[in-house]
Amino acid sequence: MVEQAVPEWRSALDDLLNLPELRGPVGFSGGVIAIATRLAVLEPRIAAAGLFAGSFVPRSIIEEARRVTIPLHVLLQWDDEGNDRQAALDLFDAFGSREKTLYANLGGHTGVPRFAGDDAARFFARHLG
Repeated sequence: MVEQAVPEWRSALDDLLNLPELRGPVGFSGGVIAIATRLAVLEPRIAAAGLFAGSFVPRSIIEEARRVTIPLHVLLQWDDEGNDRQAALDLFDAFGSREKTLYANLGGHTGVPRFAGDDAARFFARHLG
């Protein structure tokens, strides 16, 4: 699934950046963390990423994470029923970025606090603005 989704994201980015009213730098936020990790490795136009640690992390993605060097803002819901917390922490540790921040909040998968969006907006303003 990861291999199949990345070309589609890159194609979408091509289409968006061809619009005259849009230009870089580009940020990426959300989605399946394994796809976002692969996209951050392969897509040089992405300057910063906000990732949600709430999905399955294949072992191969842990290795790829070492090649991610862009600034990262990673959100982890501590009590996410469908998330392997240790796998999310291992992935965060593996990222090769010099600037990476882990925001862990109490609550389940759908319990993301409203202020978490404000924190992400400040992260992107700092790196893309």
